Amino acid sequence: MNSSIRLKLFLMMVLEFFIWGAWLPLIFSYLPALGFTTTQQSLILNAFPVAAIVGMFFSNQFADRNFAAEKFLAFSHLVGGLAMLGLAFTRDFLPFFTLMLVHCLLYVPTISITNSIAFANMKDAQKEFGLIRMGGTIGWILAAWPFTFILVDWSKVEAAKPQGFVNWLGEVLRNGLSGLPLQNATRWTFIIAGAASLALAAFSLLLPHTPPKPAKEGDDSLAWLKAAKLLGLPFVLVLWLVTFVDSFIHNCYFNWAGTFLGSKEVGIPGNWIMPVMSIGQIAEIITMMALGATLKRLGWRTTMVLGVLGHAVRFAIWAFMPEATGVIVAVQVMHGICYAFFFATVYIFVDEYFPTDVRSSAQGLFNVMILGIGGLVANSICPKLIQDVYTSKGGVTDFKGLFLIPLACAVLAALALALFFRPPPKPMARVGGTAPAH
Repeated sequence: MNSSIRLKLFLMMVLEFFIWGAWLPLIFSYLPALGFTTTQQSLILNAFPVAAIVGMFFSNQFADRNFAAEKFLAFSHLVGGLAMLGLAFTRDFLPFFTLMLVHCLLYVPTISITNSIAFANMKDAQKEFGLIRMGGTIGWILAAWPFTFILVDWSKVEAAKPQGFVNWLGEVLRNGLSGLPLQNATRWTFIIAGAASLALAAFSLLLPHTPPKPAKEGDDSLAWLKAAKLLGLPFVLVLWLVTFVDSFIHNCYFNWAGTFLGSKEVGIPGNWIMPVMSIGQIAEIITMMALGATLKRLGWRTTMVLGVLGHAVRFAIWAFMPEATGVIVAVQVMHGICYAFFFATVYIFVDEYFPTDVRSSAQGLFNVMILGIGGLVANSICPKLIQDVYTSKGGVTDFKGLFLIPLACAVLAALALALFFRPPPKPMARVGGTAPAH
């Protein structure tokens, strides 16, 4: 691949996931500060998984067949970016929900569109896509760090009267916002995300032209229906249900992490919450590098079980060691194991095991769980659990009781995988190649 094109595709991925990584981590504690009820919060949070489900069945295919990919990307990020900027200046439920829905309906299809642009311009996808897609993870990490200088209690910095740049920098980094001031300042996450979206809209016009792919004769416009038949295979059904549980747990983490890390028990300054959470993405890059060797040595089932149990370890430490701040920060590395050893392994397993004619449908089947239904259920109940069930009238949250829920779910899901996930020893109707031992 031309080095200029490679760089453009890498930067495209960086901006694509920078947008998502900028607004998602802190929105869960921001919505209560606006006075929204838990039901209203759930509706807003569910705009993304609903858009993911719609995208799987309609918008991704519609965009792919009718528009040049780079132009669709530019339009989506222009309108979606303006909607995101609007969220920073909106405090009423209906306009906030509407703007979030508009953004998500336009943003979610671009996750697939960026992949399409990348694949269309590669000469060897197996060698090149991993490095380009890594730009997305780097973008998510980069999105966290501007807020170390934005979510700062500047009154304390000024009161300290630091002398010299080094002392000034130290005061800035140690005096993050907390409580209500932090929640109010969180609107900056939407401003940064919106600006990045507009930047990607402009940058998309510099990407290689990727024409639409008109439907061919014999194409099944409802190909995803084939996926339903796959659930008749016991090992597929077990994996699909465990994927739902794992996605639910994964979204519980995002719902509660910001509030927990910034709580009095843990005491992470407001400007360090997102960087601490980004440790998980840094660990993800390292874990992905070891995934191939892990699969070869441990096999599908054991690798996936370890991925699910990673959630149990993290929530166990959060539940029973809430004042061990250093350990709570360090255990963020489990995110890499959770993501790579389960979600990434599921995608690889589907690509390895299913015949070409149903592989796309099978990927869609699991994507619906990972990006859609799991998040939909978590976002529907997590705000109620943390604000209504496990927080007393005095404002004290029982984090231990709260975190025991996803911990128990993770243990049960891992047991289900260990006992009932029994894929055939070789890929289905595939000529050549063998699956790793399990």
